[in-house]
Amino acid sequence: MNLISPPQQKREPILNLPPIIVVMLAVVLGVHALREVLLESTDLWVILRFAFIPIRYSGLAEAAAVFPPDDPARWWSIVTYSLLHGDWTHVLVNALWLAAFGSPVAWRFGIWRFVLFWIITAACGAAAHQIAHAGEVVPMVGASASISGFTAAALRFAFQSGVFAGVRPASQAAFSAPAEPLLRCLSDPRILAFVLVWFAMNFLFGVGGIVLPGNQPSIAWEAHIGGFLAGLILFAVIDPVRSR
Repeated sequence: MNLISPPQQKREPILNLPPIIVVMLAVVLGVHALREVLLESTDLWVILRFAFIPIRYSGLAEAAAVFPPDDPARWWSIVTYSLLHGDWTHVLVNALWLAAFGSPVAWRFGIWRFVLFWIITAACGAAAHQIAHAGEVVPMVGASASISGFTAAALRFAFQSGVFAGVRPASQAAFSAPAEPLLRCLSDPRILAFVLVWFAMNFLFGVGGIVLPGNQPSIAWEAHIGGFLAGLILFAVIDPVRSR
């Protein structure tokens, strides 16, 4: 009779996501739940204070009564809009996209670089939306600009290191491979094809009238492009790993 117990195998969690991804998922889902359940009567106030509204930055006289130039919301709403969503389908689609493409970047960047990158790409997405929609009163919400930035950042290293799934491997070194320079990165046929398909899809969904689940008929595709280009170009500025 064998009295020796078999070696215990280490049990891995079902969702082995970076902690900051778990936190951000909890934030965006929690914010939407709070708006749905607790803040229904004050949701208009939330939109006016935290959504990105182009007319707020237009300088138009008719906007001054609602959005005075000294309104502090003009400074934070360029980022806080990314924490708001239109409906549950919208937030769940963005949550899945964030888990898939934000995770490899989060393992590589760490918490504070990840948060900084979120802020930068959200602001760049807002700037692109403002250029295209200056003077409009329709608010923009959603994390898509930042998620587009993380998608672009993942392209800079994930194909060459094989960590696109974002699940942490046995060795953290898989997320620490030096990234290729941008032009050399774009010369990779796989990356170039991904970028071309990504832009084509945004053009079709944004201009061609095709509607994604959870989105309004008009998608803020300019914000997606602003966030994506920011992520692609500014990745090297935030990246803690020394480039090739």
